[in-house]
Amino acid sequence: MRKKTIALTAMALAATAALSACGDNSSNGNTAAPSGSSGSAASAEKVKLSIWHNFSGDDLRAKAVRAQIDKFKEAHPEIELDAQAIPPDGYRQRLKTVAAAGEMPDVFFTQSGTSIQEFYDGGLIQPITPLLDKYPEWKNNFMEGALDRLSFDGQVYATPLSGSATSLFFYNKSLFDKYQVKVPTTWEELMAAVKTFNDNGITPISLGNKAAWLAQSSILSSLADRVTGTDWFLKASSQDGAKFTDPEFVQALQLFKDLSDAKAFQTGANSLDNTQMEQYFIEGKAAMMIDGSWALTNMAATGTQEQLDQVEVTVLPSVPGGKGDPNSISGGAGGGLALSKEATGAKLDAALELIYAVSGPEGMQAIVNSNSVVNYNVEPDASIVTPLFYKAFDLFKSVKLTPVYDAYLTSAAADVINNGLQDLLLGGKPEDIAQKLQDAQAQALSQ
Repeated sequence: MRKKTIALTAMALAATAALSACGDNSSNGNTAAPSGSSGSAASAEKVKLSIWHNFSGDDLRAKAVRAQIDKFKEAHPEIELDAQAIPPDGYRQRLKTVAAAGEMPDVFFTQSGTSIQEFYDGGLIQPITPLLDKYPEWKNNFMEGALDRLSFDGQVYATPLSGSATSLFFYNKSLFDKYQVKVPTTWEELMAAVKTFNDNGITPISLGNKAAWLAQSSILSSLADRVTGTDWFLKASSQDGAKFTDPEFVQALQLFKDLSDAKAFQTGANSLDNTQMEQYFIEGKAAMMIDGSWALTNMAATGTQEQLDQVEVTVLPSVPGGKGDPNSISGGAGGGLALSKEATGAKLDAALELIYAVSGPEGMQAIVNSNSVVNYNVEPDASIVTPLFYKAFDLFKSVKLTPVYDAYLTSAAADVINNGLQDLLLGGKPEDIAQKLQDAQAQALSQ
């Protein structure tokens, strides 16, 4: 299979070559030196280990991940741990910058799919398969398919810290009851609900698309699959038997535009961020919200009990004549902790211990108890999680998962569709955006 070529790959390989030219006397960079071979003075020195992640917020999942890192640091005084929590909006670009310079952190969080593949294609990461083999009970408890988009050539390069359900359909049952609106299961019912809420001065669907990825990940990924079916998307993303200019995909973009034209979203949705969108919904200012499973931990951290009791969760409505499974949610495995290719010897051992401390069974239990969906067979503590999370987690486990667009598209194509959906909200044409997406994906794969 031809690997995707990206800008960071060439730069990172050049940087790696430059580092190699400086001299490496080891015949195998992944093999630790024999115990005591460095001498007593060297062995007394602390192992320096760095970890970067984007769990920087006040949501419960971020706190749970940071707590696991802190516990590891406290339990290992022999390790000098440099842990950096970087805000999500600038995190991916910062990783690309250090990758281009060949200066990756030892352990770092990366999303599954396209994101981790960029680092794999660049020769910047090494597998953690030996860690999984060391703990078979941990390895065997991941849900079916959880490791697929984090694996290459039969090797696992990260395990998911959370499950990714990107298109949960939240609704405020009090508002639906007050205005006698049927919870929509079809597109026609959804458009009718939009009209009724607009007529009564209620924003139908809360949307915060400032960072551009939200509309793509949470709405289009699921909506388009309803229209085209999953097989079509996989063919289009690989440019093998389908194109993004095909009528079915243009239809999906048109349905998104129809929502916008019907004033389904609040004014200025492109200038509101994800947090503002969720707050707008939980405060009862919008009747519906299409968001990812991360909203569960965010709302649990900020919403009152009364507010949370008004929220129900289901799947996006079906579309007329759609080829996709209507009982589905876009999602899959979330991101995980990847391991730098440069980690060797004692640093490699420490890095693997850190990954297990955060991603192992104890970490999975802490994350699910933070009201976060996980791709791991673990039961949430009912005395800790919210009833809404319990419902959503059960839903996640009972429906089909369909692809999230930016987990399969090239980085260039993902940027195009993200920006294109912002344009649609401002009156852009579906055909134009479809053509730009097709051109970007085809060009990226041909390089």
